[in-house]
Amino acid sequence: MAEIVPCEAISGAFIVSPDVHGDERGVFVETYRREWIPGVREMIQANRGDRRAGSVVGLHYHLHQADYWYVPVGQARVVLHDLRSGSPTDGHTVALPLGTEADGVNHHRGVYIPPGVAHGFAALSDMTITYLVDGYYNPDDELGVAWDDPEVGAEWGVDIPVLSVRDQFNPRRSDIPDHLIPRFERSDSR
Repeated sequence: MAEIVPCEAISGAFIVSPDVHGDERGVFVETYRREWIPGVREMIQANRGDRRAGSVVGLHYHLHQADYWYVPVGQARVVLHDLRSGSPTDGHTVALPLGTEADGVNHHRGVYIPPGVAHGFAALSDMTITYLVDGYYNPDDELGVAWDDPEVGAEWGVDIPVLSVRDQFNPRRSDIPDHLIPRFERSDSR
């Protein structure tokens, strides 16, 4: 049975360590089950991204959408930052390894990210990320905060990050307009 652990640094986020089944043919991993994280909306779309080593994606956030990330190939450092006003972990930042770690083993962890928590990742090697979302793409809910904001204090693990144009121009946390600051709701903490 998968082990699901609340992320101590970010209220409402969960780290999932699924069972890995393997033999001489390879491995099989059930990477996500809705029942693992009760009380959240159903994931309705799956996406895949391939990134080159040195890429940094984010920090992005949504007012209404949750994500579930899993890295089947390569090494990523995921950064989460709680932007939710009123959250017990507002202002906290955490970095988590996903995919293949320094020990050379893919521990097959996933991470559930609630709405209002800024999220991004650094590709520490060429990598693939798969992610599930509980809402269809909505450009009005695609928001961001500067990846290098000192108030966030993210440790990305790359010396010279490769960023999209969008991510180069995200505002600092202190410059996010009030109407775009997420609000914590009790149901966020599950």
